[in-house]
Amino acid sequence: MTSSSDSDAADSGAVAFHSSGSDSLDSEQSAELAERLRAAIQQLLPELRAHGMQSQLTPSRLAALASLSAHGPLRISDLATRMGIALSTVSRMVDLLDGFGWIEREADPKDQRATLIALNDTGQALLDSTRRQAATRLAERIDQLTVDHQHTLHDALPALEALSAQRPAEPPGEPPGTGRR
Repeated sequence: MTSSSDSDAADSGAVAFHSSGSDSLDSEQSAELAERLRAAIQQLLPELRAHGMQSQLTPSRLAALASLSAHGPLRISDLATRMGIALSTVSRMVDLLDGFGWIEREADPKDQRATLIALNDTGQALLDSTRRQAATRLAERIDQLTVDHQHTLHDALPALEALSAQRPAEPPGEPPGTGRR
């Protein structure tokens, strides 16, 4: 639960953005908003991670399962590009996911030399269970917010969803898809 001073600080920050009188934020306001959003997300991440789940389910493995659920079946190289991590790292991760029994491999019908990986029923059930548990923990925290903050959070969702749907810019000097996390 947030303290009243935390709540007041958050409210005063919101007032500063709205009191500028312009329709959009200037670069200093955008930078402050970005930092506050980053800090809030960083504080919430533990709630979204797999508490009490198998110790083998690390955040990167969970991200791979989520990507396969949303976009699979995929070649390992396509999964690496989607995750923004090196092909060799994803290749090792796929071997582990396969070893845990969470994915299946099949020949790519377009190129029999290539392999597609997909989430199997066990992997999908694990992902669904993990997501439900995380949503339950987060809902409990949302229930502790004031009604005004609950409404504000609800109203902010379209902007947060649009932000998450944007493709991140590639760092200067790096070829597309080679970024590392």
